Amino acid sequence: MTALHLAGPEDLPRLLPLVAAFHEEFGLPLDDDHRVQALAPLLDGSPYGAVWLMGPSRAPIGYIILTFGWSVEFGGMDGFVDELYVRPAVRRRGIATDVLEQLPKTLAETGLRALHLEVREDDDQTVKMYRRQLFKPREGYMLMTKKI
Repeated sequence: MTALHLAGPEDLPRLLPLVAAFHEEFGLPLDDDHRVQALAPLLDGSPYGAVWLMGPSRAPIGYIILTFGWSVEFGGMDGFVDELYVRPAVRRRGIATDVLEQLPKTLAETGLRALHLEVREDDDQTVKMYRRQLFKPREGYMLMTKKI
C-alpha cells in the first residue's frame, strides 16, 4: 500500500518541484508564484480541497490534489481529481492505482459521494487505469469550462 499523507504548509518545498514537473509535462505555462498562490490555501486547510503526498514524507514520489464541491445529483459532497502526478521513474508500479483505491474509501467515511476526473481522450494507458478503478465516462456528458 502506497503511503499517503495529507500535505501541510511545511510540505511546500517538497511539493513545489513535483507540481512544476507535472505542469511542464502537460505544457501548462504556470510559474512558481502562481503555483504557490494556488497551493497555499489547500496546504493551510481550506475546505475547498486538499493535497496528499505519495511515498516517503521526506522524499515524495508523487501527489494528488482533490477539490470538493456539493452535488444534488450525487446526494452530497463530491470531489474532483484536479492533479495526479507520479514521478516518471516510478510509474507503472501501481502507485496511482493504489492511491485511487485508498483515498476514495477513506473519504467515503467523511461523506464523499462521487469522485470525478478529467483525462485526455488519447491517453489510452491512463484511461485504462482509470477504468480499472471504476471511473467511466458519463453518457451524454462532457466537461466544459469557462475561465473567469
